[in-house]
Amino acid sequence: MNVQQNNILLEIRNLKMYFPINKGLLRRKVGDVKAVDDISFNIRKNETLGLVGESGCGKTTTGRCVLRIYKPTSGNIIFNGIDISSIPERQVRPLRRHMGAIFQDPYGSLNPRQTARTIAGMPLKIHGFLKKQELRSRVTELFNLVGLDSSMMDRVPHEFSGGQRQRLGIARALACSPSLIVCDEPISALDVSIQAQIINLLEELQKNLGLTYLFIAHDLSVVQHISDRVAVMYLGRIVEIASSKEIYQNPMHPYTKALLSAVPVPNPVIEKDRVRIILKGEVPSPAHPPIGCHFHPRCDIATQACIDDKPLLRNVGDDHEVACFRV
Repeated sequence: MNVQQNNILLEIRNLKMYFPINKGLLRRKVGDVKAVDDISFNIRKNETLGLVGESGCGKTTTGRCVLRIYKPTSGNIIFNGIDISSIPERQVRPLRRHMGAIFQDPYGSLNPRQTARTIAGMPLKIHGFLKKQELRSRVTELFNLVGLDSSMMDRVPHEFSGGQRQRLGIARALACSPSLIVCDEPISALDVSIQAQIINLLEELQKNLGLTYLFIAHDLSVVQHISDRVAVMYLGRIVEIASSKEIYQNPMHPYTKALLSAVPVPNPVIEKDRVRIILKGEVPSPAHPPIGCHFHPRCDIATQACIDDKPLLRNVGDDHEVACFRV
């Protein structure tokens, strides 16, 4: 048990992130947007945990809480044995060098006025790692790691292609040799052919540098390829967690089944016989989520218990956890 505990790099316990809704001239609080509503999971060292769900379910907010860009409303974020959820910003900053972030928009996340050399080396300057003469050598090393030519160092972002810009973003994330990288939909803005290159690069870097990834995405086929385990999120809550193989072969939560039924299979024989699950209604507002199970208004197998009570994640065998009364 201790060995397993020592192998955990990030542990999230009962994390909540609520954003206040203010109205009127005096900006009085009238409610909360419950972006993340009591979630728990962990990520082991050198593991990739895929966090999937539709837009607005709280995936990105979770990633930003992990990086402490947002200070959570409540709960614990234990990174490498240290609870960073409520400590002051001045204490968080030294820990941030052990974390990196790769963002969705490879152009919007880069300063258009800075050169590639400055962008990749900025974390090193902020954390005061290297002297000026050592900085160029480290940036050259980072460029080589991500497959960029060092002759591109003095270019600005608009002189790079989309894939090259994302490689530059990855170089910046690797600058301080982090142990955890939060990948927030890092390939969704790229062409399909470039997506495969970036995924292969991330896998190669993980193997060579011993990285741990929280991989946030809505493309289930990509998540299946890169993730060791997958957590499915719906309206601020995690509804299912299992290994990548298990969750694709044996989905248990009705929402997970609906998501997987939408993924096209490149086999006309299998695709012809597959049943597409169409969910009824719309996703409720996170400002007014349903009581009980958040998914019950759209679920065909919901019972009165689903309406009255919140289902907790429970282990149903083989490290497979599901939050559903009907499983």
